[in-house]
Amino acid sequence: MHDLTIGEIKDRVEKLELPSFDLIIGIANGGTVPASLVSYKTGTALRMIKINFRNEDNNPQHEQPVLLDGVEKNFSNFNLLLIDDVSVTGKTLDLAKSILRGNKISTLVFKGKADYVLFPEIDTCVNWPWQIRRKD
Repeated sequence: MHDLTIGEIKDRVEKLELPSFDLIIGIANGGTVPASLVSYKTGTALRMIKINFRNEDNNPQHEQPVLLDGVEKNFSNFNLLLIDDVSVTGKTLDLAKSILRGNKISTLVFKGKADYVLFPEIDTCVNWPWQIRRKD
């Protein structure tokens, strides 16, 4: 398990070199903080889409990711940056991309596989500073 501080994350976000995007789409719940940080850094508007695949213990609770709540407007011909905290299999990003088809979509995750990865060197689970962990 890898522990990251908010300072380490802030430093990486500040060093991000991204092209311009029309809109950032964050995948709730895991991507809420990452998308907010990148939106703030870039000054780009943010919308959220709620997709669920894993439970709080990081175990799949559905066979495939499930859309729980979409964005409030259909976007077409936008240059979008889709953000989640982690992408291992890519299933959640793939569902979001299929929902947002008709747009140019780039992906960003803090850990895992995407067009932009904040911590590409981390290949273990991460304790994000904004997560509340149960004490067993």
